[in-house]
Amino acid sequence: MTVKRMDNILIVVDDLEATKAFFIELGLKFEGETIVEGPLVGSLIGLKDVRATLVMMRTPDGQGIELDKFHTPNAIRFGPMDAPVNTLGIRRIMFAVDDIDAVVARMRAQGAELIGEMQYGDTYRLAYIRGPEGIIIGLAEQLG
Repeated sequence: MTVKRMDNILIVVDDLEATKAFFIELGLKFEGETIVEGPLVGSLIGLKDVRATLVMMRTPDGQGIELDKFHTPNAIRFGPMDAPVNTLGIRRIMFAVDDIDAVVARMRAQGAELIGEMQYGDTYRLAYIRGPEGIIIGLAEQLG
């Protein structure tokens, strides 16, 4: 048996509304929101007394990002919100875009911080931005 596809990535957040708005502005589609709770949820994720709000977002090609706001137990912040890219763990999500300048400008107008930009030969332009909750997003525009 092999993996068929990636279904979604989970990001635990404190400010669910700001993070949801950030991803909508980036171009993801809001798919739905629900509250999950109870012993079945707790046994699945290894926590007790779980109550969380889940938001599902989808990229235009169908890849999923799940945003979770834990009401109980409280979420635990692991490290600073402006942790550098070399911090252990999942540090960024990369999205392919058509017009990197327009996307960066739009996201900066919404409060995102530009970490850096570069051109990789004559094949890609790249940019890293930091959004709510310290989430780092990579943007890649294929050239030519």
